[in-house]
Amino acid sequence: MKNISKIAIFIWTVILCSSCEPNPTKENGVLKGKISIGPICPVETIPPNPACLPTQETYKYWAVYVWTLDKKEKIAQLQPELDGNYSLQLAVGRYILDLDDQHRFGKNLPASIIIKNNETTIFDVNIDTGIR
Repeated sequence: MKNISKIAIFIWTVILCSSCEPNPTKENGVLKGKISIGPICPVETIPPNPACLPTQETYKYWAVYVWTLDKKEKIAQLQPELDGNYSLQLAVGRYILDLDDQHRFGKNLPASIIIKNNETTIFDVNIDTGIR
């Protein structure tokens, strides 16, 4: 009976410890690119009017998400800098990039992307706001 108890304690310890260990085989890659949103104003000028450039609120309103292939679950939201550049580490796999259901103006969305281990996938997003 003592041996059975020792074996049970050993197995329980192994189970607990294995769930705490980082997974050394987890494979990741990087998704990066630039999000372009426009037009912001009815008339675009060169150089651009500062009031017609995207802000953080613009990027939040036109949020781009990484979805599962069946588009039933959001994995992450792209968080661009003010210049539109973004970078995101993702687990290896296939994903869909798209806006949410209230926005349908992505020129090149939805898009299927593949993330490979230790590689960078480049994808630039172009959003047409419909402002004319």
